[in-house]
Amino acid sequence: MDIALLISTYNWPKALHMVLSTVHNQTVLPNEILIADDGSTEDTKKVIEEWKEKLTIPIKHLWHEDKGFRKTIIMNKAVASSSSDYIVQIDGDILLEKHFIQDHIKNAKKGFFIKGSRALILKDRTENILNNQIFVLKEEVKYVKNTINATRMPLFAPIFRKDKFKSNNVKGCNFAFWKKDFIAVNGYDNDMDGWGHEDIELAARLTNLGIKQRQLKMVAICFHLHHKFNDRGNENINYSKYLDVVKNGVVRCKNGFN
Repeated sequence: MDIALLISTYNWPKALHMVLSTVHNQTVLPNEILIADDGSTEDTKKVIEEWKEKLTIPIKHLWHEDKGFRKTIIMNKAVASSSSDYIVQIDGDILLEKHFIQDHIKNAKKGFFIKGSRALILKDRTENILNNQIFVLKEEVKYVKNTINATRMPLFAPIFRKDKFKSNNVKGCNFAFWKKDFIAVNGYDNDMDGWGHEDIELAARLTNLGIKQRQLKMVAICFHLHHKFNDRGNENINYSKYLDVVKNGVVRCKNGFN
C-alpha cells in the first residue's frame, strides 16, 4: 500500500517548514508528499524547494492563483496528481509526532476513513516554535490545551476507537481515506465557497457511500499551531450544504474531482 501525505497550505512558510521537519523525522515515511497550495507567494515555494533537497521522497507542489479561499479545488488537483492508494491529510500548521504515518498505516482498513485528533498549541508556545524553528515534543506536551490528544499510548487506543457511520466531527487536519473512495464520491465539492465544513461535507458523502469512520485517539498524534480564525462569512451556507447531503443521501457532488 502506497501512502501520500497531503498538506494544505496558504502563505505561512515558517509553519510549513516546521511541518516538513516533523515529516522528515517520521519512523515510517510516506511514499510521496502532496502540497496543496491555495495561492501562496514565492516564500512558500522557496521552503518547498529547500525540502525537496533534504527529503528522499518526492514532493509535488500543486499551486493556483490566489483568488480567495479555493481550498477544495487545489485539494482535488493534489489528489489527482497522486499515484498512491491511500491519502493521509493534514493542514500546513500541523506538527507530527514521529509515529504519525506509522500509526495511520496500522489503522488503515478497507471500507473506512480515519478521523484523527489534534492537540492545540498555545499562542506563546507557537511563537516560540516558529521563532526558534525548534519543536521538542516532550516540552510542548506540557503546554497544550488537551493533553489526552497529545499522548501516544497505542495499547489504550482501541478503547477510544469507534467504528461507525459518522461525519460531523471530522477535521481535515488529521483525516485519511482511500483514493478510490475519494474518487467514487467525486472528491471535494468545488462549490463549497470560502472557509468552512468542506471536510465534513466530504465525509458525509463517504458515509452515504457506505464508508465507516474509524476514530483514532492516543495514536497518530499531531499538534496544531495557534493562529487567528479565517474569515467565516460563508460558514452557514456551507453548513447548509452539508445538512442537505446528509438529508438527501448524496454520494457524488456535481463539481468536484472530475
